[in-house]
Amino acid sequence: MPNMFSALKSPNYRLWVAGALISNIGTWMQRVAQDWLVLTELTDNSGTAVGITTGLQFLPILFLGAWAGLVADRYDKRKLLMVTQTVMGLTALALGLLVWFGVAELWHVYVIALVLGVASAFDAPARQAFVSEVVAKPDIPNAVALNSASFNMARLAGPGIAGLLIAWVGTAPAFMINAASFVAVLFGIWRMDVSALRRAAPVPRGKRQIREGLAYVKGRPDLVVILVMAFLVGTFGFNFQITNAMMATTVFERGPTEYGVLGSLIAVGTLSAAILAAIRGRFRTRYLIGGALGFGAAGVAASLMPSFWWYAALLVVVGLTSVTFLNSCNTSIQLSVQPRFRGRVLALYMAVVQGGTPIGAPLIGWIGDVLGPRWAVGLGAGVALLAGLWALYLVLRGRFSIRDDNPATGSVPVVKPA
Repeated sequence: MPNMFSALKSPNYRLWVAGALISNIGTWMQRVAQDWLVLTELTDNSGTAVGITTGLQFLPILFLGAWAGLVADRYDKRKLLMVTQTVMGLTALALGLLVWFGVAELWHVYVIALVLGVASAFDAPARQAFVSEVVAKPDIPNAVALNSASFNMARLAGPGIAGLLIAWVGTAPAFMINAASFVAVLFGIWRMDVSALRRAAPVPRGKRQIREGLAYVKGRPDLVVILVMAFLVGTFGFNFQITNAMMATTVFERGPTEYGVLGSLIAVGTLSAAILAAIRGRFRTRYLIGGALGFGAAGVAASLMPSFWWYAALLVVVGLTSVTFLNSCNTSIQLSVQPRFRGRVLALYMAVVQGGTPIGAPLIGWIGDVLGPRWAVGLGAGVALLAGLWALYLVLRGRFSIRDDNPATGSVPVVKPA
């Protein structure tokens, strides 16, 4: 317990995590409202349309991720975040106004999702790398865990609030609230003590810098394994927005309130995992592999559940194991990568986790339309299970261990025995 809140010693981190909590609640409200808008108001329960919307939102990071990582390494991350957060807030406002005035069409949602995706592509690596500038290295694992806890506290509250709002007054207020929530994170960034930030030396302009970052990763087999696992799990397993919407409406014939409940129950698990990670404070390989295995097994089991509430109960386990896996990936990269490559490596990590969504989301949506939602849930989770088994095989053969390539002072052990 004594390490659970160590990152909060930093006043700058307190500003950061408080603003992020408020903004994340709005973000989760928009995710639920956007999927419900597409699924029930703009189409006739089309899982494919929901998949395309989600795919467009994550497509830019697939193509822009490497460049965005270089931008994060080259420029002031604090200023970059103020720009990206502002743009993301404006996209929420635009969608809210379109729905409010009753003129929203499916192509509007597609375009706004794509613009949001461009802003997110530049926001993600800067936001992830910024954590290492706000707190000292010994507190990075705790900061990553508390970030996850903040995100998942929002995930616990946001879907439920959105579900109630949609049932009472429709989807427009959820988009409006999300737009307003970005003020909190912008205020927190603006109020930070710039002199207390632990800024990495900016990477000067040069040739082949993106290729240099890729070469660095190629020379780290441990990072390659993590990135491959993250791609497989993220692309095929992390499609909760689509699969839960289809399971709620098509399989169990429930409404928006119950759909919001599913999102909140996943958040119970994800928040629990984040709190456990904050208490542990250290990275162990077993959490990386166990997270992938547990997520895959729980997802396959959920796809077979006969009733809504049995399915909902297993989502708690799905949420817990998913964040255990993601936190382990993030922490291992934050701690082990050289600071001058951190933005580019984190951008590549975000690209494989989220950038595979344009492939996985439409595919999972199509599987749900053709074979049924249960197949969509089960097949996606099955891929994650195979990824965990592959990593376990590599460990047992002595071919996978994570090294600390970060020369910063005050380092903490990256690898503990599995």
